[in-house]
Amino acid sequence: MTRPKPLVAVKDLNFRRGDRLIFDGVDIEIQRGKITAIMGPSGTGKTTLLKLIAGQLRPDAGFVSVDGLEVHSLSREQLFLLRRRMGMLFQSGALLTDLDVFENVAFPVREHTDLTESMIRNLVLMKLEAVGLRGASHLYPRELSGGMARRVALARAIALDPMMVMYDEPFSGQDPISMGVLVQLIHRLNDALNLTSIIVSHDVPETASIADYIYVLSEGKVVGEGTPEELGRSRSEWVMQFMHGLADGPVPFHYPAPEFFDDLMAEPLR
Repeated sequence: MTRPKPLVAVKDLNFRRGDRLIFDGVDIEIQRGKITAIMGPSGTGKTTLLKLIAGQLRPDAGFVSVDGLEVHSLSREQLFLLRRRMGMLFQSGALLTDLDVFENVAFPVREHTDLTESMIRNLVLMKLEAVGLRGASHLYPRELSGGMARRVALARAIALDPMMVMYDEPFSGQDPISMGVLVQLIHRLNDALNLTSIIVSHDVPETASIADYIYVLSEGKVVGEGTPEELGRSRSEWVMQFMHGLADGPVPFHYPAPEFFDDLMAEPLR
């Protein structure tokens, strides 16, 4: 059986920041209509990967393609058009503080379309209804809870009916109720709108509950991949430590240091 062509293909990706190697020959495929999670310890380049997919950064080697287009070969105009088909939910929400909820969601619609005001109003109210916040359209970001702000940001991310939404740590800092709402929303919207979703997260239970496929990154490489069930049975020490939250393993508890006894016996620095 032929495997379907992925919406996003990352091939032999290499990327550095100064002397630090972030990605070393990474291969990732994001299937259409699925929820794919990119997971791993903090500092492994998960958010950097989203920026590479969106064309905000350029790889040192390898390539990233989205819907058959090699992102970093596109002209500025072509990249702009491609980005209009991508939604992004930032970790902070990134709402515009001087605009109310309605205008925050309307902002990309006003910027990228010539719709009439009545059509914009209907569209914005539909998106707010989808995230359960139509009644909060008059509120300002300072009047929202953290969970509500994240949901408004999600409504804005889907305002232009994108083919794909990228979520950067969507569950970070949320209380259990808000987290449960966001988990349900991501799953429901992905199915209802026929989206492709990429979730960058280190919240294992929440992400695993809705992801169709997970990639685990560490030290510049993919150290594990599979369905949540497959990763739960993985024998990889890297994957086991991350998925089960173990304090010690390939990512050690102790920062590298001389032998403890030698350190105790050494002459103190003056």
